[in-house]
Amino acid sequence: LQVARRVHGWRKLAGSTWGRPMDPQFFGDLDLDAGALLGYLEEVRHHSGVHITMTHLVGKAVAHGLAVVPELRVRLARGREHERESVDVFFIVTAENGEELTGVKIHDADRKSVAEIGEELRRRCSAIDAGADPELGRSKAMMASLPPRLLRWGLSVAAWLTSDLNLDLPMLGMPRQAFGGAMITSVGGWGISHAYSPLAHYYRVPVLVLIGAVRQLPVAVAGQVVVRPTLTLTATFDHRYVDGFHAMQFARAVRESCDNPAAFEPPARSDEVPAPA
Repeated sequence: LQVARRVHGWRKLAGSTWGRPMDPQFFGDLDLDAGALLGYLEEVRHHSGVHITMTHLVGKAVAHGLAVVPELRVRLARGREHERESVDVFFIVTAENGEELTGVKIHDADRKSVAEIGEELRRRCSAIDAGADPELGRSKAMMASLPPRLLRWGLSVAAWLTSDLNLDLPMLGMPRQAFGGAMITSVGGWGISHAYSPLAHYYRVPVLVLIGAVRQLPVAVAGQVVVRPTLTLTATFDHRYVDGFHAMQFARAVRESCDNPAAFEPPARSDEVPAPA
């Protein structure tokens, strides 16, 4: 006799979120020469003292893509388009215990340097690990207490209030536009080079980007086959926001940033102090 166990965690959340596949999603992938990214990653680590990863660099590139393509920089509510107030990117990360996914929204990611993004993400993830999540802590605790039948309703109501009505409800753990204008996460740390992820109905974002592991692959350069570090990004787009032309523009802007990441950094501020050698 097998004893059924009550679902919990991500399985409870997924079961309460999705029914039959009806969402208008389409997918794409982008292979990049990671040489410039790897070189700039080491340069920023050396000069800033901040532990930068490929996730931070791609997050900055995604922010550049949102800034370049205004059609992605909107929210949809009640049959109308509303321009977003800022370019915000939501980073999905794994908690310190390695079992729970959480996330951090970086405001004005297009205006921040990669080092600033990395340091803010580190600081806020440390606060979450310590049990102090100022943005989503209350709502996550509330959602965890709801039975599965009510969880989907609760997620829909939260998205309606904070995204459709654009309300800021920090006392309930429901910040305005909780997931920003795009979401990213990395699967490269697990050794996965190519993966896709669905967009949940309550995210209210046009695109979700997954970052794969960097691999050494043979590629053609100037008519010669050479081995180069290769990074694959995959994206899930919401067709209600984006069509194929907009996705192409976004991919072009992301590639532009990844090919020359230093060119899209903001000017250095006078209060920035280089890390000691």
